[in-house]
Amino acid sequence: MSENELGTQPLDAMMASWQMTNNQLVEVSTEQLTHKQVQRARQGRRLTLKMMQKVTRAYNVCIWYQLSAEQKEEYFEYFHKHLFNYAKGYDAAFVDPNESIRKQVLEIEE
Repeated sequence: MSENELGTQPLDAMMASWQMTNNQLVEVSTEQLTHKQVQRARQGRRLTLKMMQKVTRAYNVCIWYQLSAEQKEEYFEYFHKHLFNYAKGYDAAFVDPNESIRKQVLEIEE
């Protein structure tokens, strides 16, 4: 693995757990995020801080659109340190505080 190839990122598993696609992130982004950028982010290509933040904003917006007003009140907004294992402040022991909300959302959709 090279210095710029960091392996599959936590973002990948978190997107899968919310049943989120690359296309959904691209569609909600107001910052001209591309499919290629999302794919690189998931696969572990080292991104700049700005790019990590852009992907993180799209990820949060994508989830936000699925939530009820009550769920939005409880929602914990993710930071890039939660989605990328090479980001400053990353904690491998991070426990997702939105787990109960995610389960509610996915039960409604099924």
